[in-house]
Amino acid sequence: MITTSAADFRAALPDGGRLIGLDVGSKTIGTALCDAGWSFASPAQLIRRTKFTRDKTALADLIAAQQVRGMVIGLPLSMDGSDSPRTQSTRAFARNLDDMGLPILLWDERWSTVAVERTLIEQDASRAKRAELVDKMAAAHILQGAIDALVNS
Repeated sequence: MITTSAADFRAALPDGGRLIGLDVGSKTIGTALCDAGWSFASPAQLIRRTKFTRDKTALADLIAAQQVRGMVIGLPLSMDGSDSPRTQSTRAFARNLDDMGLPILLWDERWSTVAVERTLIEQDASRAKRAELVDKMAAAHILQGAIDALVNS
């Protein structure tokens, strides 16, 4: 099940459970995990993109190891809320993960990378350190926004 509705996603997981957040880029996939009670999201690992089957296997291994029950994938909408080529690519990526049997929530990720970049700059992180951290921190930002909405809905 792929949805953009927090209510539908929550209904698919009535008992909660650990979630994984994904920030899907063309070169990397940033990942984040949250606790089973949906309180806080933390950056996890960065997956370097290769072929889709390898990317999917890496995700499946992480999902199995962490006993994940659902996925939140950042949806890169245009600033006016419309779809862009990146949005379509992300939707296709989600469709290709749908056979993993986990509910998938597509979550508006506008401003997530900007917010994370600002935080890292405020912390005086070097350009190299920012490049290393930004995708998995963006995944945590996306996941935190989604779990906040899920808990409050």
